[in-house]
This record gives sequence, structure tokens and C-alpha cells, in this order.
Amino acid sequence: MLALLSETTVEYPLGHPKLLWIVMRDIDIRTKLKSTLVQAHADESDTLILDELQVCAHSARVDVAVVNGQLHGYEIKSEKDTLQRLPSQQLHYGTVFDRVTIVAGSKHLSKISTLVPAWWGLVEAVGGDAVSLHQRRPASTNANRCPYSISDLLWREEMLHALSDGGFDRGVRSKPRRALQERLVSVFSVDEIAALVRTRLKTRTNWRVDAERT
Repeated sequence: MLALLSETTVEYPLGHPKLLWIVMRDIDIRTKLKSTLVQAHADESDTLILDELQVCAHSARVDVAVVNGQLHGYEIKSEKDTLQRLPSQQLHYGTVFDRVTIVAGSKHLSKISTLVPAWWGLVEAVGGDAVSLHQRRPASTNANRCPYSISDLLWREEMLHALSDGGFDRGVRSKPRRALQERLVSVFSVDEIAALVRTRLKTRTNWRVDAERT
């Protein structure tokens, strides 16, 4: 997925402390990750990169999300972070994202590799004069997305618009958002809902000031 990430074999084992070990902060890793993603998707006019995307009715918030032909979440664990929230993040992200990659400092990587599912990608963030990112495992496709969790990313009017376009809005036009969501899930497949969500995220205006288009 990230062709620009270094895959060069290094002389230290996974998670081994470096001789020039520097404690990296979230912002250090985030800055490098976002610049790498922007460069990787520079030729894709329909790609949107978002910071802090809330999912599952605000139950979790992924650090960076890439929205194009799929929804790819990137979770950052710096040397200063703990892994306390990782189990709940794993649960929530697994219901929404097509792919998930965790970008972590060397301190955490060995432990993380035993905690997250095999379909999660692993990227090691190495400090020094500048942060560098090294892909240790590419993300693969998530086979267990939940249509309810994905559709939680839609606004009520977006749900109604989709139902109306498909001729499925009868009896729910004035109903609460939850009723529209139930109808949406009953008439559209998970792939159709995911495609709808991606389209809506990319076409919304003035809803996020931190969105970056490539």
C-alpha cells in the first residue's frame, strides 16, 4: 500500500532498541506519515486524507484515514504512548475499515505484533536525525466489516438521499436517523454502504478543516 516506505532489511531484530535511540512523539510520527501518504497518493485526485476520524458513534477515533477506493485507517503508537486503548481500538476499527495499519515506535512493535490481527499492517517508526518509516507487514483486506458501523459515518440527510435515490424511502422520510439506518442496512450490501460512505466523505464541504486532498 505504501510504496514509499522503506523495506530495507536492517541489522537489528524487530523491536530492538537502536544505538541512537530517540523518544519520538505522536506529532513526529504523524508528520512523517502524512507526508508519506500525500506523496504516495499524489496522482490520485479522488483521495482524501483525514486526521482524527471518529468511528462507531464516536466510540473510537483513528489517527489518520485515507479515503479513496477503500477506507484505510492508520493508528499511531509513539514511544510515549501506552497500548491500553489498543484492544478497544482493534474491536472498533475492525468493524469499519477495509484495511488498518499501525505505525509504532520500536519500543512497542514486538508487543503489538502479538496483539493485533494478522490482517493489520505493521510499520516501524525509527528515530534519528529524522523519523523514517519501515514497513514490516502490509495490511490485507478485512473480511469482517459491519454495515451498521460503516453507516454510522453517514449523516441523516445522506442516508435519506441514498434511500430516496434507490426508491427505498417510503415510510421512513420523517423517521429518526436510527430508522433510516435500519432501512439502509436492510436494502444495501456492506460493499454498497461502504462505497456510499467513501463518496460522501469525499464530497462533503466545510465539515473538516484538516482534510487534505491529493
